[in-house]
Amino acid sequence: MDADFNDTGKPELLAHEQTYHGFSILLRWCMLGLATAISTLTLWFATPAGFLGGLVIGIVVFAVGYAILVRREEKQPLSLWVEGR
Repeated sequence: MDADFNDTGKPELLAHEQTYHGFSILLRWCMLGLATAISTLTLWFATPAGFLGGLVIGIVVFAVGYAILVRREEKQPLSLWVEGR
């Protein structure tokens, strides 16, 4: 690889990074929605917990998943060249 490689002036590279970042956030939201739906519906229909038990666990799963999966990723800057990446 060339020692003088400098890619800071390439807009297509930044556009690719922004697209990847957006897809990553979308994928995390989909995983969170599936985890919430599966846990809620399983508890609602397959256990004696019923609707309220499934709803409470669904809210907990959503809150914990949002804090772990989505919130951290959304705070990342889209620019590759920003300090703190």
